[in-house]
Amino acid sequence: MQDKAKTALVLGASGGIGGEVARQLHDAGWRVSGLKRGLAASQETRDGIQWRRGDALNAADVAGAAHGCGVIVHAVNPPGYRDWDRVVLPMLEHSLAAARAEGATLLLPGTVYNFGPDAFPLLREDAPQRPLTRKGAIRVEMEARLRAASTAGLRVIIVRAGDFFGPRPGNNWFSQGLVKPGRPVTAIGNPASPGTGHQWAYLPDVARTMVELLARRDSLPAFASFHMAGHWDANGRQMAEAIQRVVARHGGRPPRITAFPWWLLNLASPFVATLREMREMRYLWQQPVRMDNARLVATLGSEPHTPLDEAVEAALRGLGCLPTPMTGRNMDSSSFVGTPP
Repeated sequence: MQDKAKTALVLGASGGIGGEVARQLHDAGWRVSGLKRGLAASQETRDGIQWRRGDALNAADVAGAAHGCGVIVHAVNPPGYRDWDRVVLPMLEHSLAAARAEGATLLLPGTVYNFGPDAFPLLREDAPQRPLTRKGAIRVEMEARLRAASTAGLRVIIVRAGDFFGPRPGNNWFSQGLVKPGRPVTAIGNPASPGTGHQWAYLPDVARTMVELLARRDSLPAFASFHMAGHWDANGRQMAEAIQRVVARHGGRPPRITAFPWWLLNLASPFVATLREMREMRYLWQQPVRMDNARLVATLGSEPHTPLDEAVEAALRGLGCLPTPMTGRNMDSSSFVGTPP
């Protein structure tokens, strides 16, 4: 018989953070389902995840997939950031409705977009949410709806972290700005303003944190939000320098660090939605934004943390930027499909 307490629906399981959470839940003994458009069959099982044909924009699809689940992970985003203002809130409402129907906990990977400069440089969970951007305003509304639902009996967990990087590609700054998937690293485009600190988060660490919090969900407040410290790049160059060290250890010439071409984003952003969204977030690279993880540590005892060089090596290998042990060649970027984290 299926154990509802350890059964989860992960929306966005083919993406960055959703995929990591789905895999780690499965490894921890959970029964995991995911929705995927365009499946040849109505259901298939792959890597321990039961995939169902469906769309997060379809309320009936979400409700059907969530039947019998004790947890819903809402990690879905519009592909390529298209129609963000039109589809993000309806997708959340479908997850909320399913969670209410099943009495399930809803877990949301949060962002720092919903905070403005008045909350910087050290971000705590209860900081005022006065965002600068359109996307940030939508994030504020998402959390407001979740908080309201928690007062009516729903359990909600939000985990916020820095910019994602990890062994599987996706729409993130590491794989789209600093390096180029499938190619040896010869140059690193650094988006940070000189001397400006920046927060990074290794995806497997974020997923492990979420899995550990879900295991303790019955002891958490109805609305529980947590910040991860992740990897703090104090001067805005430490991530790039870690990439240099890893490349050199694998026999490559240390790549040069160059300034990220923001001017190119300005030119191309009217025509490419992803670049437009990246440009909108530039303010997060122009001032230090650091996460205070005291609440998380008080809850878990410690924060899952992979050493920086080890995490960078796994990320570069997963992106096909390092020689593979068997062939000595870089992996082909066509092996990967990027989806927003």
